[in-house]
Amino acid sequence: MPAVTSRARTLAACAVPVAALLAAAVFAPLPFSLAQPGLTADVLGSKKGEPVITVSGAETRKTSGELRMTTIAATDPAADIGLDDVIDGWFRTDRAVMPRDAVYPVGDNPAEIERHNAAEMRKSQSTAVSAALGSLGRSPDGVEVELRLDDVGGPSAGLMFALGIVDKLAGDGSGGDLTGGRTIAGTGTITAGGEVGPVGGVPLKTQAAKRDGASVFLVPAAECADARTELPKGLRLIPVKTLDGAVAALKALEHGGEVPAC
Repeated sequence: MPAVTSRARTLAACAVPVAALLAAAVFAPLPFSLAQPGLTADVLGSKKGEPVITVSGAETRKTSGELRMTTIAATDPAADIGLDDVIDGWFRTDRAVMPRDAVYPVGDNPAEIERHNAAEMRKSQSTAVSAALGSLGRSPDGVEVELRLDDVGGPSAGLMFALGIVDKLAGDGSGGDLTGGRTIAGTGTITAGGEVGPVGGVPLKTQAAKRDGASVFLVPAAECADARTELPKGLRLIPVKTLDGAVAALKALEHGGEVPAC
């Protein structure tokens, strides 16, 4: 029998700790969350029997079609995500692996997360009202808007809230709806000045939109490339940078004008 060389003995000795490290990596929790398409909600519709958007101090229109805000659903912040979960997530189109601190920037305390998300939603709603009224030249002193969608957190519904307010108050400006009777979905933060910002998780949100009947998806222009990676068949992307730009794009879609594309 040939003598065991020094190199072979070294490799054999290293194999055990390497195998142990690989096994530990497979089963050890990792700082990631798994996300999937979440719920969508029509901001022109009702929630628990009450309109999502209520306007007082100004006449509102009866609208048709839907404007759906979109979300992602992530694993619990305390969930143990192992290497096998991460690998599985990379190869699935209906699931995404995201850094846990990107999904839960305030840590893993459920109460703190809930407070943070609620505060972000309230801020989003407030800026959406300011953006919509500013776009229409209406004064907040004369028009009061109340938004009801308390069980969805975060800032990413700002654009859709603002569009819903514009549609309720003015439509497309010629007697028609911004939606043209379609189901329009989208995502994006918004500033009081009407600027639309990126949100993350867009590929999953496009899947949620298609699942719930949308034919058009409004995406922050900065996230066009992300939105195209897993774009469901039959869902049209429209990039937007501002609220006024989103309104103009929807009008063009309805009346045969030039519609922006990713």
